[in-house]
Amino acid sequence: MISILLATYNWPQALKLCLESLATQTDSDFEIIIADDGSTESTKQIIDTFKASHAMSITHLWQEDQGFRKTKILNQAIAASQGDYLVFLDGDCIVQPDFVERHRELAQKGYLVTGSRVLLNEKLTQDLLTWPAWDFKRFNSKLLGERLSGGINKYLPLVIKFGDGGWRDYKKFVWRRIKGCNMACWKADAQAIDGFDETMTGWGHEDADFIFRLQRHHIKRKSGSWATEVLHLFHKIHDQSNAAENAQRVREKILAKAM
Repeated sequence: MISILLATYNWPQALKLCLESLATQTDSDFEIIIADDGSTESTKQIIDTFKASHAMSITHLWQEDQGFRKTKILNQAIAASQGDYLVFLDGDCIVQPDFVERHRELAQKGYLVTGSRVLLNEKLTQDLLTWPAWDFKRFNSKLLGERLSGGINKYLPLVIKFGDGGWRDYKKFVWRRIKGCNMACWKADAQAIDGFDETMTGWGHEDADFIFRLQRHHIKRKSGSWATEVLHLFHKIHDQSNAAENAQRVREKILAKAM
């Protein structure tokens, strides 16, 4: 079974769309663990309402809001997960109907997968948030028009999908295309490196650190582009005051390994 570890913080409208998109999956053999970094009661209400109308396995983990502590709540989600394969997803992302199916196709022992995303502009995001429910066919019917008008920043990866292959393999650690909102690995591998580094607080690069340590643990990386794209809703930029410090910590680990 696949466990989807769904990180969220105080955006219940986006989380609702994300959950509704997960309810439309062609591959239904998965559970959802919601890793909630201190959201208010409105998020719990969205989750409870969704659980009441869907037969999916959903666990809601919550911690007190003490600033950006995504690493800590994700480690709790890893421990609580029942699946042997973990897919990390953010609550401001909407998935395509074959999202789980594609991740299962790319899953391979000794590998982690870093997926891709399609950015939505503010206008399209606000439009989707007014929909009564997520409707992929409705969204897909206007895909080309949205690309031409700037509503989305990519078109072809949403309509052309490629399978697995050696061309997806990264030969070494690179920063490029590391997106914590869409990545996957085996639970045993995540546990072997003790999950995320909880001393990394504040937004930024906790995902790169996680992937670097997996690769240092002899786990290879493969690209999930042209297969697993998620739709990333527009939002204002997070507080990035800790980003430079977090990035420097990852660089120091890379340099220490090289020496």
